[in-house]
Amino acid sequence: MPRVEELEPLDAVVVSHAHHDHLDPPSLARVARDRPVIAPKGCGGILRRHGIREIIEVVAGDRLTLSGIRIEAVPALHDGRRYPLGPRRPALGYLIEGPSSVYFAGDTDVFREMGELAGRVDVAAVPVSGWGPRVPAGHLDPARAARAVSLLRPRIAIPIHWGTLFAANARDRDDPEAPARAFASAAAELAPETEVRILSPGARLSF
Repeated sequence: MPRVEELEPLDAVVVSHAHHDHLDPPSLARVARDRPVIAPKGCGGILRRHGIREIIEVVAGDRLTLSGIRIEAVPALHDGRRYPLGPRRPALGYLIEGPSSVYFAGDTDVFREMGELAGRVDVAAVPVSGWGPRVPAGHLDPARAARAVSLLRPRIAIPIHWGTLFAANARDRDDPEAPARAFASAAAELAPETEVRILSPGARLSF
C-alpha cells in the first residue's frame, strides 16, 4: 500500500458511497482533512463528525470544476446505505475529465445507461470482485465487469476492488489476482478494442 506522503499533494478526493470499505473517515482524515471531499448527498454528516472540513455533496448529474479538472457525478447501481436498515443514500460513479478522462465506477452492477459514457472515457477503473465468498447483485464480478467495459468502450480498463480486503471465507484468498486475470480474459472476448492494465494494489499508471 502507498504511504500517505506518496499520495500528496491531492486536489480532491471522491467517495462513491457510504459503505465502510469505501468511506472510512480515519483514512480520509489522513489524506483529505484540508482538501475537498466529494461524496454522495447524505454523507456529509459522517464526514463532518470525523473532522473533514470541506465537503461537497452531489447527486447523479451534478458537475463541478476543481483545479481545472471537471468532475461529473454519474449513476451507479448499488445500495449506498451505510447500514442495512439505515437511511437511503445514493451510490455514485464519477467521470473525471482533464487532458484525459477517467471513469471511476465505485461499486455498481452493470446497467444499460453505462453506454451513454461511450466515447467520453479514456480510462475506466471498474470493480471486478468483492471481499466475501461471492459477488452479489449490485456489484461487478469479472464477467459483468467485462460487459460494463463493452458498453463504456474505454481505451484502457483497470480492474479494481480486488486484493485489498479479505474476509475469513474469501474465495480468492490464496490467489488475490485471480479476479483481475479473469476480467482481463473476459474483456478480451467482449471488448477487444480495450487494453486491460492490471495494477497491483499501490501501483501507479501514467497516461
